[in-house]
Amino acid sequence: MQISDGIKSYEWIENWAKIPDTPSGRENGRTHGVAVLKLGNVVIFNQANPAVLIYNPDGELLESWGDRFAGAHGLTAVEEDGVEYLWLTDQNTAEVVKTTLTGETVLTLACPDLPIYAEKKFIPTWVAVDEVRHGGSGDIWVTDGYGTGLIHRYSADGTYVSSIDGSEGGGLFSCPHGIWIDTRKAEHELLVADRGNHRIQVYTMEGIYKRTFGADVLTSPDCFAPNGDEIVVPELFGRLAVFDANEALVGYLGDQPEAQKLAGWPNVAPELIVEGKFNSPHGAAADAAGNIYSGEWIVGGRLVKLALVS
Repeated sequence: MQISDGIKSYEWIENWAKIPDTPSGRENGRTHGVAVLKLGNVVIFNQANPAVLIYNPDGELLESWGDRFAGAHGLTAVEEDGVEYLWLTDQNTAEVVKTTLTGETVLTLACPDLPIYAEKKFIPTWVAVDEVRHGGSGDIWVTDGYGTGLIHRYSADGTYVSSIDGSEGGGLFSCPHGIWIDTRKAEHELLVADRGNHRIQVYTMEGIYKRTFGADVLTSPDCFAPNGDEIVVPELFGRLAVFDANEALVGYLGDQPEAQKLAGWPNVAPELIVEGKFNSPHGAAADAAGNIYSGEWIVGGRLVKLALVS
């Protein structure tokens, strides 16, 4: 089956990779973060044991690890001095951790010592890094999407620097779910998937508000998947939105406008899963060839590959 965003066409490959059949996977197993490594292998962060699954582009499981991430959520791949690392967030344990590709912990970020955390929990959802290889500072940004709605900035060594809350310009964040540093321009920008406000807010790398876009065409932006000059934005309510380099909407992929109305959504019965239609996308990533990989927030997980046709 082929689908299109109005410009590019893709072959829809349902369940392109097999998720390990484990008790924790059957009980939970929601597929959240997705990342593509420099050799083209695909990492999936799912709420099961093992939590980190690394596949080749054909869906063969190469490696799996991680027995402590029952709340597996955001996943970001970075590279330092030619070595790749993963940033992981766990919504249950509030862990924000940097690991090697084989699971060794390199750095852990602590919840900032702020008065608001005397009353509210820290529930981190995503990480973005202003990578030195792209001319950045190495600063680390963490969204507390399910907790206070704050976004925290840390230095490269993990020292807390500052926070933003959306009031700087576009209005208070409401579930700042995902975050990404846009390096397509000479001046890097921080993009925030302000999901509860169905918009994307844009900041400088110093945390100064610049602009907002997408409020008229988005319903539930989760995170960001750069794809050449485009940005693919998974939307929880059943589609992927595609924006061009000027932040104009190109179109949608796998749009299912009534997904939320399905019985039991997002954990719908298998017979309600429709090939060519997304149910509850939560994470996505694109490879160098322009193929897109998506994971869905649904018990047992759902992995879809969109293979670029033209």
